[in-house]
Amino acid sequence: MKKIPRQVLYLSVISLFTDMASEMLYPVTPIFLSTVLGASMAVVGLIEGFAEITAGLLKGYFGILSDKIRKRSVFVSAGYALSALSKPLPGIFPSVAAVIGARVTDRIGKGIRTAPRDALLASYSENNSGAIFGFHRAMDTLGAVAGPLLAILLLNLFDYDYQLIFILAFVPSLVAVAFTLTIKDKKIETTSASKSAYSLAFIKKAPRQYKILLVLITAFSLVNSSDVFLILKSREISNSATMAIVGYVFYNFVYAASSYPAGLAADKFGKKNLFAIGLFIYSFVYFGFASFNLAFLTWVLFALYGIYAAFTEVVLKAWISDLIEDNQRGTAIGILTMFSSFAVLIGSFLAGVLWDLFGSAVPFYLTSIVSFIVAALVLYLSRGKR
Repeated sequence: MKKIPRQVLYLSVISLFTDMASEMLYPVTPIFLSTVLGASMAVVGLIEGFAEITAGLLKGYFGILSDKIRKRSVFVSAGYALSALSKPLPGIFPSVAAVIGARVTDRIGKGIRTAPRDALLASYSENNSGAIFGFHRAMDTLGAVAGPLLAILLLNLFDYDYQLIFILAFVPSLVAVAFTLTIKDKKIETTSASKSAYSLAFIKKAPRQYKILLVLITAFSLVNSSDVFLILKSREISNSATMAIVGYVFYNFVYAASSYPAGLAADKFGKKNLFAIGLFIYSFVYFGFASFNLAFLTWVLFALYGIYAAFTEVVLKAWISDLIEDNQRGTAIGILTMFSSFAVLIGSFLAGVLWDLFGSAVPFYLTSIVSFIVAALVLYLSRGKR
């Protein structure tokens, strides 16, 4: 912990309060859409997919831009501010259009800030990128634990007034925006890299491992649909919106608790191996949700899902940071997230359509099979074989 720089701590606190606000709404939004506004599963999937592709496109653009102008903090501040402004919209204007507008605006903010923020985090690494990203993710995910718990408390206090939750989520967002004033840029060393290094042409000259990751993560993202489907599946099994949200809170608790240890383990035992293990766990989780219709087992599956998230989300960013030089990390992270977001759009919509047509088991089994194959490929490549 003594090796965690102060700027990393500030960025982590910002993420904590932002995720608290976002996760107050994330498990509530699909239930609000499906039960209050009467939206279908396909609509829920399309909204989530469109929101993610918006974020993905902007992550690519602003990651590249932050490398070009060698500035990170301005994008961090602007992105968090925009996300804060989106929070109360569905509470003020309760409609599907307002939910779409709020989700897209929130994702625009995320798209602006994410790659520059991750590049800034990586710049403070000294052979401990796993620990840096693990600590940041742990703080971020603590907000994801507090947010839904606060939402449950408020829903029970105010007779499930979903609109009020959207409005109150604005408060922690403002706290996060205030903390962005503490963020400062770290000098980015220039190299002889050509201008093409800060564009999609970067892919041609990128390290081979980065290209492999780009292909495999994009393939995985085609079946890595939004977490809202896990919440809705949990609600289907337990027949309780509260239990579905509590299960999601438990997942985030395990995720938060696992993130820093996962980062430390990745630094010690290798990021590729830990990442592959995470994908195998993911495959089992989706198989379990498809196969077992027992409410108590959802707790086990949500716990495993938290471990999967720590082994992949934390490790992937640290892995890329190790592969790419500081002055190109925004570009590398932005391009990878942009490609995966395109795939998530397709995956989320497909999952919603398959759920509507054939029931929930079909998209979950499909996700389990494809993710298992991707995990095997990552493990195969991690052993140094072509």
